[in-house]
Amino acid sequence: MKHGLMILFISFWCFILMACNSNEDVEGDSTSAEDSASEAEVNKEGFPIVDEEITLSMIAPGTGQEDWENMETLMDYAEMTNIQFTYDTPPITDFQTKLNLAFASGDIADVIYAAGSDNLTPGMEVDYGQQGILIPLEDLIADYAPNIQSILDENPNIKKSITTVDGHIYSLPRIAEGGSSALWIRGPMWYNGTWLEALEVEELPKTVDEFYDLLVRFRDEDPNGNGEADEIPLIDVEMDSTRPWLLPAFGIKEWGIEEFDGEVHYAPITENYKEYLTFMNKLHDENLLDHETFSQSDEQKKAKGQENRLGVFPDWFSFFTTGQETEESVNNPMFFPLTSEWSKEPLMPLNTGIGRGTFSITSNNEHPEATIRWIDYFYTAEGRAFLNMGPEGIMWERGENGEIVDLDIPEGYDSREDYRATITPDYGIAAPTITYPIEGIEINDFDKFIEAETDEKIAPYGEVAFPEVYLTKDEQDEINTIEVDLESYVRQMEAKFITGVEPISNWESYVGTIENMNIERYVEIYQAAYDRWADS
Repeated sequence: MKHGLMILFISFWCFILMACNSNEDVEGDSTSAEDSASEAEVNKEGFPIVDEEITLSMIAPGTGQEDWENMETLMDYAEMTNIQFTYDTPPITDFQTKLNLAFASGDIADVIYAAGSDNLTPGMEVDYGQQGILIPLEDLIADYAPNIQSILDENPNIKKSITTVDGHIYSLPRIAEGGSSALWIRGPMWYNGTWLEALEVEELPKTVDEFYDLLVRFRDEDPNGNGEADEIPLIDVEMDSTRPWLLPAFGIKEWGIEEFDGEVHYAPITENYKEYLTFMNKLHDENLLDHETFSQSDEQKKAKGQENRLGVFPDWFSFFTTGQETEESVNNPMFFPLTSEWSKEPLMPLNTGIGRGTFSITSNNEHPEATIRWIDYFYTAEGRAFLNMGPEGIMWERGENGEIVDLDIPEGYDSREDYRATITPDYGIAAPTITYPIEGIEINDFDKFIEAETDEKIAPYGEVAFPEVYLTKDEQDEINTIEVDLESYVRQMEAKFITGVEPISNWESYVGTIENMNIERYVEIYQAAYDRWADS
C-alpha cells in the first residue's frame, strides 16, 4: 500500500514538472515571437517597410496567366518593401472552395487578397471576424495606414460601408474613384448607330412610348438594308444586363431591395414592377424583344451583333457585341434613361463604387503592422498606377513631358492586356486599391466618347439603389433562409410573365406566393440594416 502511494506521489510531481516545462516552452515561444516582431520593426514612412526581411503567405484567386512569384509588379514591390510572399492562387472557379476549406481547417494564409464579396461574403466577414480568425483593421489603419485612413476620413460612406455590426473593419475594399465607367452598375445599353442613321433618327428616345416606337421601326423598316426581316430590335441574355436600365423607366432602382427617402421596398411585388413586366411582355409578343433572350448564351448574342442584326443591345462597350473597331463604335450612342407615367423624371441606378472583401489579415499573421503598411501604398495615386501598369520600363515609360509612353510587348501575346496579366495581379480580379485616374495617360477619342456619354446620360440622373450594409449573424441566417426560394421564384416568374407563359392576370397569385415566403420580415431586416448604416 505504501509502495502504491509512493508511485502515485511520484507520478503527481512528474505531472507538475511536465506542466511547468510546458509553460516555460510556451513562454519561450511567445518571447521568440516577440523577438521576431521586434526584429521586424515597422518603418512608418517610406521604403523599405521593414529593415529585416520577412515572409508572409497569401491566398488569392488566380487568373491562370502567370505564377504570382514571377509577376514583375510583385517582385519589384518585394524589393521595395523587404516583404516577401508565398502565394496560393487556385483558379477563380475553385477559389471559394479552397478558401472555405482553409477557414475550416484553421490553416489559413496570413493574407486573403482580392477575394471579393462573392467569395468572402459580408456574412463571412462578420462570422470569422467575431471568431477571431480575421483581425480588426481599424486600429492598424489609424497607426500604420495613413492613405487608407485619409480616404475613410474624407468619405464617411465608405467607412460606414466596410464597418461591420460589431464596429470593426475586417476587410478593405476596392474603391472606384474617377473614370466614367466607375458609375455603371452593369455595361450600358447601346443603340446601333448605323441603323439610326439609316432611319434618319435625329434624337434618341426619352420616354417609354418613344422607345417602343423606335423598336417598331427597327423591326419593320429594314435598317440593316439586306432586304430581309431579320432585325432584332432588342436583345439580352436572361434580361440581366438590360433589366437595370429599363426598370428605372418604371420608377425602380433595383431588382430586389431598394431604398427611397429612407424607406426600404422589395421592388418585385410593387405595381411599378407589374408595369415593367407588362411592357416587356408587349415587346415580346410583338417580336421587338428577341425570343431567345431567356435561352441564349452571351456568345450567341454577340454572334447576332456581328451579323448587324441588333438595334439595341447591352454590353460593357458596344464593340464587344458588334465586333467593330473602337473608332467605329463611337457612332453607337448610349441608352438615355426613359421616363413614363410611372416615373416622371429620368432615373439611373449608380454603382456604390465600393467592392468589399478584397484584403483581410488573419490571426495567423505575425506581422499585421507591416502587412497593413504593405497594402496602404496601393491606396495612393502612385501605388494605383504601379499596381495597374507594373514597374516603369516593362510596359511603359515616362516621356519628356511626363506622359505615359507604351513600350513594345514581347512576341507571343495577342494583346497588351494579355501581357499585362502576366506582370500584375490587378487583372480580372478585385485587387484592393483605389482606382484614381493615372496621370500621364493620354485620353483617346473613344475614352472621351464614353466620358461624354456617361456625363450626359447617367451621372445627372444617378442614385444608389441601396448602400453596402452588414447584417448580424442572426439576420443573415434569416435572410439566407428566405432567399433560397425567393430569388429563384422571382427570376423564374419574370421569364414566364415576359414570354407569356404566365399571364399578367395572375399577378395577385404571384404576389401572394412571395408574401408567404416571409417577405415582410425580409424587408424588415434590411430596413433595420439600412437604419444602422444611416445612423452610424
